[in-house]
Order: sequence, then C-alpha cells, then structure tokens
Amino acid sequence: MKNIFLFIRRFFVFICFIILQVVCVVLLSNSSKTHQAFFAARANEITGKIDKQYSGVRDYLALKKENDKLQQENARLLNMLKSDYEAPDSTIKTVIDTSIRDTLNHPRKYTFLPAKVVGNTVSSQSNYLMLERGSNQGVKKNMSVISPQGIVGVVVEVSGNYSKVMSLLHRNTRVSAIIKKNNSSGDVEWDGTDPHFVLMRKVSKSAQVVKGDTVLTSTYSTYPGFIAVGTVAEIKTDATSNFYVLKIKTATDFFSIQHVYVVENARYEEQTTLANKKDLRNVE
Repeated sequence: MKNIFLFIRRFFVFICFIILQVVCVVLLSNSSKTHQAFFAARANEITGKIDKQYSGVRDYLALKKENDKLQQENARLLNMLKSDYEAPDSTIKTVIDTSIRDTLNHPRKYTFLPAKVVGNTVSSQSNYLMLERGSNQGVKKNMSVISPQGIVGVVVEVSGNYSKVMSLLHRNTRVSAIIKKNNSSGDVEWDGTDPHFVLMRKVSKSAQVVKGDTVLTSTYSTYPGFIAVGTVAEIKTDATSNFYVLKIKTATDFFSIQHVYVVENARYEEQTTLANKKDLRNVE
C-alpha cells in the first residue's frame, strides 16, 4: 500500500494530466455531433482491429464447422444455377447476377455484399456484431444483414472498413414476420433471456399454428421478404388479448456465425422518405 501512495505521489501531475485529457475528450464528444461521430468512427476502427485478431484464433478453432457451412452454401448456389439452365427464370437470375439490370431490363432492388464477422456478443441485453466491411466497401447505416441460414441484424454504425450491426438478439430489435404456411403476421423481438430463441407476438388466435412451422420475414420488414427467421418451438396464449405468443428457435446460430451478407436495398431511401413525409393537405 505504501508503494502505491509513493507511485501516485511521484506521478501525480502526469496522472492528473491524463484524467483531464479524458474528461476533455468526453465533454467535447458530448457537446459536438461532429466530434462525436469522429470519435465513434475511430473507436469502431480500433475495436474492429482488436476483434479481427481475436477472430483469427476463433476461426482456426472453428474451421471444420465453418467449412461445412460453406459447402452447404456452395451446394445451394450450384443448385440455383442448375435450375436456371433447366428452366430459365429472370427473377432467379437477378438474385445471382451482379449486373444492375436483368435480361428484361428490370432494375435490381437488392444487392448482397459478403462480409466477415470479426466480433460478436450474445450474452448481454444489447448484443452487436462487428463486420470487416465498411463505407469504403459500400456499407451504409440501416442496411439489413443476413446469414446463409437466416436474418442476423441491422447496421447501426459504419466506419471506413468496419461496420457495427445491432443483432437480432437486442432488446430494441423489432422485425415484421409471417408464418410461412398461412401468412399470419406478427412482430419478432428478443426478451433478453435465451440467445437460441426469440418471441413472435401479436399472432392472431385464429391462425392455425403448430410446432415446427417456419417463420419468415414479411415484405414490411427492413429485410428482404421471405428470409428465414426460425421455427416455432412453443405456443403460448396471451390471456389478456386475442393473440398468441410464439417462441421461435432462431434459424441463425449466433454462437458460431462467421460470414454474413449485408443487403443493400436500392429503394430504401425512397421508401422511407415517402413513409415519413407529413400530410400537408390540412395545413393552412
């Protein structure tokens, strides 16, 4: 204890200088949106580089499982190509073609950008992923993120080479979804308990739901329509309303996720601008 006090006494001026510098940085970032954005971007870069080093070790330990996933994804893509040759379909070609327009001159709506996961949390109430792909590679805020198995999250922060994704396992996440077999709709959210499951609320009791039913994103969602959310694991009745509460086993395994796709919606800005436009007809 004596040595600690001697150390503090010897370096008291330097310690005070460091503390004051930290306080100044905090006050500056809180009072200026420009500086706040700058420090957030630098923090994302530093955190991304640290997570990248950790990810290298994690990747090595999960090579076999990851290779199995990549083989499944490659098989799925090869099957799609084969179906194109046997029964040409412009909508399928649009998904796998990298051009701006398809053979019928229809403009592309969604573009899929591959990205590597270099950081991921699953144990808190507010979980995030860090991707090694940023604004320099075409990523923007509010883009949705999916895996080969299902939905993952939404981009909330972007720096030059990294992006931060609010996971499906986040208390503020809300996803519009449907039950595949009958299109019954509901809202998917996470209750902050088990990372393997989410809840689907506001499902009408008139819907014929059984365990094992597939849940997909709806066309009202931030995500492209009909992307897997998961499967029904449990059905509960809400005694206070005419709705079911469904417990959904997530399609994406957030404990082993390594590679994802960032989805660019070419019409996102147009859609959100119109949706947020105020009705001025009654304004004098």
